[in-house]
Amino acid sequence: MSQLTKEDLIGIRRHLHEYPELAMHERATHDYLLKTIQSFNQQYIEIREIPKLPTALLVYVNGSNPKRTIGYRTDIDALPVSEKTGLPFSSKNPGVMHACGHDIHMTVALGVLNWFSEHQPADNMVFFFQPAEESENGGKVAYELGVFEGKWRPDEFYGLHDNPDLPAGAIGCRMGTLFAGTTEVNVDLIGKSGHAAYPQNANDMVVAAAEFIGQVQTIVSRSVNPIEGGVITFGKLDAGTIRNVIAGQARIEGTIRGLTQKMIEHIVDRLKMVANGVATSYGAEVKIHFNQGGYLPVENNDELTRRLIEFAKQDPETDFVETQPAMTGEDFGYLLSKIPGTMFWLGVDDDSQLHSATLNPKESSIPKGIKSITRFLEYRMNN
Repeated sequence: MSQLTKEDLIGIRRHLHEYPELAMHERATHDYLLKTIQSFNQQYIEIREIPKLPTALLVYVNGSNPKRTIGYRTDIDALPVSEKTGLPFSSKNPGVMHACGHDIHMTVALGVLNWFSEHQPADNMVFFFQPAEESENGGKVAYELGVFEGKWRPDEFYGLHDNPDLPAGAIGCRMGTLFAGTTEVNVDLIGKSGHAAYPQNANDMVVAAAEFIGQVQTIVSRSVNPIEGGVITFGKLDAGTIRNVIAGQARIEGTIRGLTQKMIEHIVDRLKMVANGVATSYGAEVKIHFNQGGYLPVENNDELTRRLIEFAKQDPETDFVETQPAMTGEDFGYLLSKIPGTMFWLGVDDDSQLHSATLNPKESSIPKGIKSITRFLEYRMNN
């Protein structure tokens, strides 16, 4: 296959959109990606599979005069969302949809890889087609498996995320944190159940849970610097079985968001203090469990990000937008905590938001994104 045309790219994107798969189950996606990559010019590239992470793919591109190895990552999984776009190429897998635009991400990555398979890069390159971004932190899993060792370890890593709020094909970025880190929090409160008419003989965990939730609201409002920001959201509360029985147990589930790892750790410490206080006040046992996994803040490297922004601002082919940080999570943050790099937005101009059942990114963003990214990477290799 020679250079992919716009029609080729749209065909690839629509096929990927029709057959979305959930985290760690992207088997058909893997096979389609592999088949597509095998159709490219193989003169400069080497394909690698990972038996312990079987839906992942890595592709090495040999540079003509390498000074470094540049990494490019795309995520490949979908979400458990039932599509409501009404598109002729809507998901054929019930209850699963590329509602976060990873079909766009993959298509752009294939376009960039295809370009460098036809136009040998100066530097070596590693393309990482990563499973399980939406859950199960595939980037962290790959790193801990030792995937990025030897020649497969990039000196710097790049990746994008589509953004419905930006014009189609625009590149958005900022210095510092692009995406927040996320930590799941589960709280179990254990007291003593009893008859509703005899509260003195029980220990009511509905009341204790209400007190805990109320006190937690003061963490962000009174313990976090307002210009730094943080979020605590409890989205689920389970307690009790029937109206006339005092609940002896309650479970609260939520999420913490912070723009730096330091902020997340600060919020975690304050949550523990509140939990200990409620336990003492109510004579209850309070168990609190945190799980961050690989969802660290996406903290862009200063030097590499400054170079990307400088290029995008002066490049006549790139529409650049300086963006604000977002409280959404992305497991590319884990890889950026190990390898310097930059994540940026690709505008896809849609009224629906990410994770929406009606998300319908503009396909005109694909060739524009490929052109901007390849031009930047070639600029990087020459500077």
